[in-house]
Amino acid sequence: MNFEDFIIPPRNFRTESWQMGAGITKEIKEDSIVLLFVSDYRGANGDAEVQDFTGIRNEFYKLSQLDFEIPVIDLGDLVSGKSVQDSHYVLQEVLSACHHKRSIPVIVGGSNDFSFSLFSALNLFTKSINYTQISNIISLKQGEAINEFTFLSKIFGAKDFSIKNYHHLGYQKHLNEADSVRLIKEVEFDIIRLAEMMNATEKTEPFFRKADLVTVNCDAIESFGEPFSINPQVNGLNRREVCAYMKEIGLSENLKSVGIFNYNIYAENQLNHQLLAQMLWYLIEGINIQRSHPKERQYEVFYVLVDDREYAFKRDTFSNLWYFGDDENIENCIPCSRRDFDEAKKGWLNARLTKI
Repeated sequence: MNFEDFIIPPRNFRTESWQMGAGITKEIKEDSIVLLFVSDYRGANGDAEVQDFTGIRNEFYKLSQLDFEIPVIDLGDLVSGKSVQDSHYVLQEVLSACHHKRSIPVIVGGSNDFSFSLFSALNLFTKSINYTQISNIISLKQGEAINEFTFLSKIFGAKDFSIKNYHHLGYQKHLNEADSVRLIKEVEFDIIRLAEMMNATEKTEPFFRKADLVTVNCDAIESFGEPFSINPQVNGLNRREVCAYMKEIGLSENLKSVGIFNYNIYAENQLNHQLLAQMLWYLIEGINIQRSHPKERQYEVFYVLVDDREYAFKRDTFSNLWYFGDDENIENCIPCSRRDFDEAKKGWLNARLTKI
């Protein structure tokens, strides 16, 4: 497929040599980070006309590139298809091209249902996917049409999809139907409330550590002044918190694809553009830090007695991150926090660790 027919390349920006824009190119490279901007909001009852992302790019391009070594590619803006399904199809083709070159695609804009395309494209290359979503809404509605309320049920229900773990972060009780929440809990996937994510990332960092795919619904971020998302909320992650979580996403050991959806592309507020640009910057910083970590790790093992049964916790001596389990293969151990270990020493073991 010739992507030139479906992607409008970004225009050139004048930047200083130390800024991000000085190193950004426009063709997919191996082991790179690939940005693609999407304007199709039909899955959230919006329109699909091509929008101008100049304001976001202008803010992003002028941020410092520090000592980042991983190439950053800006493919441009995806032209929406005649139908929503057409847009999903073209996006999946672009994503597949990125995965072939071991690049990490970062999709910006579009409605939250494009998470389905990210999962679908990744499923062709990776089995047993660990998927983490930040969203204030949990919806498992059924229906033929794919939209922001049905895409999750399509992921869970597809016979040819392989999902290992699903973590839903940022859930707000007052916005959700009880049945969807109950169903998620019945299949023993994790649901983390907004209150548990505020002020610090330590408690929820384990849900990002092994993630293959992470999508962020901008509805989970609080709006200030002009709405930040197309479904603005008075409560949500604040500006500093969401940037901290974007860095945690980048630090994932298995990260292969990222989506930032439901952003209010119609906003003219420069602060909105700055926040989205800085979210991208912290994601890229996290990816660069993770790539610099040594591949070989050493672990300290600690045994804790809870209700007359012995459990093992492991601490990565390099990163100071914790795992639960006594398996020699760290991949078979469960990411956890220091808090989980401390609580186990007091006799209380997190149910999430024992259900697997």
